[in-house]
Amino acid sequence: MGLVELNDFSITPAGGHQKDGAVGLVMANLSELVGWGRKYSLHPLLFGLACCAIEQISAGMSRFDISRFGAEVFRASPRQSDLIIISGRVSNKMAPVVRRLYDQMLEPKWVIAMGDCASCGGPFNNYAIIQGVDKIIPVDVYVPGCPPRPEALFYAILRLQQKVQKFGIGEREG
Repeated sequence: MGLVELNDFSITPAGGHQKDGAVGLVMANLSELVGWGRKYSLHPLLFGLACCAIEQISAGMSRFDISRFGAEVFRASPRQSDLIIISGRVSNKMAPVVRRLYDQMLEPKWVIAMGDCASCGGPFNNYAIIQGVDKIIPVDVYVPGCPPRPEALFYAILRLQQKVQKFGIGEREG
């Protein structure tokens, strides 16, 4: 067998268009492009409070693969992340820490309340547990369940991606 010349092959893409080196044209406004870029580059904070954190960790494993949604890079610093997933119950002692982490994140920042405990206090209706993390920080998406499955977290990430894409450039509303 001899060497094959490159021009011996002719590959024609579907639709019959040949690559001719001409510059294509893409039209979009800057806000849409920035929203699209942010949508697929969420960087969650490596932070877990209780049993829902186990489900959050399993979402990053190969069986569920959170990287399909562009959120696989869990950051250990709030200054490098734009998404905090509150996974589990928030006690009165932990509330100032959660607020400080939220304040240290750069704008725009997003919050997912994962599980019943983070959303409304769950079965812990007592003085030690905050009855919903929305009492201390604004929440963008709530994930129901005790504990919620990784698929529920993926659904919340998809809903958040829709919200991020609509956000684009500008000031965040309330």
